[in-house]
Amino acid sequence: MKSVKCLTTAILLLAVAGAAEATIPQYHTHSKYLLAPPGAMGMGLYGYVNPALLTYLHQPDFYFVWSDADGDWSASNGWGFFSGFPTVNMGFGVIKDEMDAGASYDYRLSFAGGRPTSSFGLQYNWAAGGNRTLDRSDFFSVGWLVRPMRYLSLGAVGQFSTTSADNQGIFDAAVRVLGDERLTVFADYALQRGMRMADAPWSAGAIWEVVPGVRLAGRYFDTQAFTLGLSFSLGHAGGTAQWLWDEDNNYGYGTYGVRAGAYDRNVFHDRIAEKRYLRLDLKGPIKYQRYKWFDKSHTLVGLLETIEKAEDDGSISGIVVNTSGMRASLEIKWEIRDKLEDFKKSGKRVIAYIDDATLGTYTLATVADRIIMDPTGTLAIPGVVGGRTYLKQTLAKLGIGFEEWRFFKYKSAYESFSRENFSDGDREQIERILDEAYRITREEICAARGLSDTEYDRIVDEMTYLRPEEALDLGLVDKLGKPDAADRVIEDLEGRKLATVSPKYFEIFTPPREAYWGTRKQIALIYALGICAMDQGISARKLSRYIDSARKNKRIEAVVFRVDSPGGSAMASDLVAEAIKKCAEEKPVIVSQGAVAASGGYWISMYADKIVASPATLTGSIGVIGGWFYNKGLKEKLGMSTDFVKIGEHADLGFGAKLPYLGVGIPDRNLTEDEFARVKNLIIEFYHDFVEKVAEGRDMEYDAVDEIAQGRVWMGTDGRENGLVDELGGLDAAIRLAKREAGIPEDEKVELVEMPRPQLMSPNVFAPRLFGIEVGEEDEFMQLLRFRLEHNGDPLPMMPVDQIGLFTEN
Repeated sequence: MKSVKCLTTAILLLAVAGAAEATIPQYHTHSKYLLAPPGAMGMGLYGYVNPALLTYLHQPDFYFVWSDADGDWSASNGWGFFSGFPTVNMGFGVIKDEMDAGASYDYRLSFAGGRPTSSFGLQYNWAAGGNRTLDRSDFFSVGWLVRPMRYLSLGAVGQFSTTSADNQGIFDAAVRVLGDERLTVFADYALQRGMRMADAPWSAGAIWEVVPGVRLAGRYFDTQAFTLGLSFSLGHAGGTAQWLWDEDNNYGYGTYGVRAGAYDRNVFHDRIAEKRYLRLDLKGPIKYQRYKWFDKSHTLVGLLETIEKAEDDGSISGIVVNTSGMRASLEIKWEIRDKLEDFKKSGKRVIAYIDDATLGTYTLATVADRIIMDPTGTLAIPGVVGGRTYLKQTLAKLGIGFEEWRFFKYKSAYESFSRENFSDGDREQIERILDEAYRITREEICAARGLSDTEYDRIVDEMTYLRPEEALDLGLVDKLGKPDAADRVIEDLEGRKLATVSPKYFEIFTPPREAYWGTRKQIALIYALGICAMDQGISARKLSRYIDSARKNKRIEAVVFRVDSPGGSAMASDLVAEAIKKCAEEKPVIVSQGAVAASGGYWISMYADKIVASPATLTGSIGVIGGWFYNKGLKEKLGMSTDFVKIGEHADLGFGAKLPYLGVGIPDRNLTEDEFARVKNLIIEFYHDFVEKVAEGRDMEYDAVDEIAQGRVWMGTDGRENGLVDELGGLDAAIRLAKREAGIPEDEKVELVEMPRPQLMSPNVFAPRLFGIEVGEEDEFMQLLRFRLEHNGDPLPMMPVDQIGLFTEN
């Protein structure tokens, strides 16, 4: 607001200084082409008056308008052509006036930049024809538009001659009485150099949007003349009409315009538009964020928003989901399925196509009203399994010693290195996880396909892999065919043929930005992905700064914190947890747990106001563990030797040879009894501290947390029962909950502010590939192994590597 005040003051000073004959056309002479001041309605001649308006243009648009002479359609006394191009925020317009001296032309080229709350524009005007005989000069304009809230729009324009001291200041204000486009009142005022403020022309009026896209405008001028106008939208086209009566109520003129290009809200789209089905092709990985360049991957939030747009769009009757080539965790597949369930509740239909379907993909497909299976595909329903690869003997053969520092029954993060089979605690928790996963999957499939539990169990145990014909006979799918078979299924369901469209359909029918003044209320969506480390994985240093930024940003009403992490460093976890705790003291913080939010991943979740997890989420694992890798012949086998000098009894504890390729060292020796006793006390103290923090964050007693802790991993459903989780749901549910906690009405749209912002492009985008594998690419297991070696001997709130991928499918 300060910037607008300064600009307004400057324009006023310039406008009232001195006196001269005007060589800049008076603003209100263009009123016959404007139904209202530029900032009050639509795009205001695409920057012709106020160039700052171009910031709001969302698609290219063109507008042609002409004026009659005393009601005679055949005798036009002028016309205007206006255009806008949002890619470069540019507008071009020309007005032709018929005068006694001949035709005159005013050309204007405009550019703009800024944000929805405050934008700035520059413009150059040049004249031709009869204007020159009237001594009209070229001039440039500076425009400013401020919309600090959805109720108010303020505009200011300064026009400055290039050949004389003439200038003009133009000001307009508009108020949306109800906070939307239904009713707007406005006023404007124009002051030229040498004109007394009391003599400056002004107008005031109102706009009523009767139904979407149909607007009636009335405008009263200081001369006692008035206009009545009509604007209507057909979507990508529209028209306007306006009539003026003078101070004696005599008809003065009429103007009529046609528009084509940008989409505008209208009453016809949902009611009489041709019905369609949306094609949703899920091929490829589904990520949380994608690179801006050279990355066509789907994102979870993008898919959820696309499904919601389809639900809200009255011209969309259903969705065809193609699961071929889909790569996502079971948890993400559950979230997409859950969102499609909501979509169906609106009375719309879902069709799914599968080819070589795994259990998780098939479970997703069962949300559909009809399932099409490729006639050469397979359907795998083998049940669920969870296991480990044990490396104890491998390490022994390599000459690497390992000692597991485990003091809690279920904390099994290092079990793969210390054992040859499951411990009792690990077997118990994995059996419970698999039981729950099997139950959830069976319930969803049986409910969708009308199977009994007994029949489902028989298919799993006796058939496992089904040919298309078998799946059809068992009622697991409805039709065999290729993806184009969806067209025939749509015709069967709807009773007529319907076209299908891609998600780009919504880009074509995106409502104009000016439909909402200012910015919508914002919710920060902050991602914590990967191992809990200071400068990798979740990158705790940067992540804590993002959280602080969201806390301090007054425009952000709430924070949704998406966690998908197996844990890692206690220091990194605690740094982020404290930032979340501080943020939650000032605004609502909702944690959305992804495929895994356990150990350190739970640590960073625990101080939120609410924790939301899906049934397929792995959560909990409240515990601390440590381990010690040391040389037991590897150094000698590699022909390496070491030597050292030391000051301090234990100074050599971590000293050892640095392993080639891995770039990490392996200590020469194991711990002494005294050193081990000290480490044991440290781990136990860390555990007690962890449990106390969870008890504080979750408002539970210490003993209640300790009973469900001990490093045990829980499914989301069990977490809901034992108090580790507040609600079952996905990211979509977390966003709805954040809105509710922030007092935002459920039906009000919000702007999601993602942190960190997506990177420009992958650092490996130009890397060479060998048999489809990027050279230099390190897989997740090796990243975690490197992390453990780098943190050798550190107490870690971390869950097993094997359990991270327990429910991951390609």
